[in-house]
Amino acid sequence: MEAISIKKPTDNSSKGWINGAIGVLIFSGSLPAKRIAVLEFDPVFLTVARATIAGVLALSVLLFFKEKRPERKDVFSLFIVALGVVVGYPLLSAMALQYVSSAHSIVFMGILPLTTAVFAVIRGGERPAPVFWLFSILGSLLVIGFAASQGLDAAPIGYLLMLLGIILCGLGYAEGAKLSKTLGGWQVISWALLLSLPLMGPLMFFLRPESFAGISTAAWGSLAYVAVFSMFIGFIFWYRGLAQGGIAMVGQLQLLQPLFGLALATTLLHEQVSMGMLGVTAGVILCVAGTKKFAKA
Repeated sequence: MEAISIKKPTDNSSKGWINGAIGVLIFSGSLPAKRIAVLEFDPVFLTVARATIAGVLALSVLLFFKEKRPERKDVFSLFIVALGVVVGYPLLSAMALQYVSSAHSIVFMGILPLTTAVFAVIRGGERPAPVFWLFSILGSLLVIGFAASQGLDAAPIGYLLMLLGIILCGLGYAEGAKLSKTLGGWQVISWALLLSLPLMGPLMFFLRPESFAGISTAAWGSLAYVAVFSMFIGFIFWYRGLAQGGIAMVGQLQLLQPLFGLALATTLLHEQVSMGMLGVTAGVILCVAGTKKFAKA
């Protein structure tokens, strides 16, 4: 199978929007699913288990399509992708969900496109217009202000872990987007998962619970979701959408992830979503949209 290349929008742009929307919708279910899973699974075990399951799937797909191995110069970039989206963000967000609700943590997802853009600037050497930083500061202040209004002194570690996770995820997204231009979209996440598998597999064995007897069906289902859909299938739709419709246009769909996530948290977990949460999420989305518009001088 030929590697997917990132090109300018073509007559496949409609399919790109559809695939991109499916990818964002899949990602939006990650935090509610992890919230259910961490109630019964240790966050570290959850992280290595989902990476191991997704890694086995990635290995199967790479073997089936007989994909060519990445060049040696790409290994470091794949390591960064793995650090960001395979290990760093999944682990830190799972740990954060022990202290904060998924609805609260989803608000932090509103700054993910911003962190991705910032790392794209750093890694790509772009020089954004000054107004870019204005939107960046406003978005950050909205998130910090919301966290403070919820009582940071109660569980500040949860907000800190979530913020660190978002930073690593943005780094992994930016590095993966850059690498996908030469390696291919779905191949990037597949090789990153495979790179992590020799570590994640043994850790899953050693960190497994002494007994799985008390684990509910909901927890098992949540683990399956974050492993199969959030860690692997979601990336296939997401990168395919970027390839078909263009990164600049389809990437805007990521701004809808907080709203999708809040809706899922309310529907599946029956969590309280206040008007303040919705207002902050909307404000963050507007700020991130501004940074996207002025990403280039």
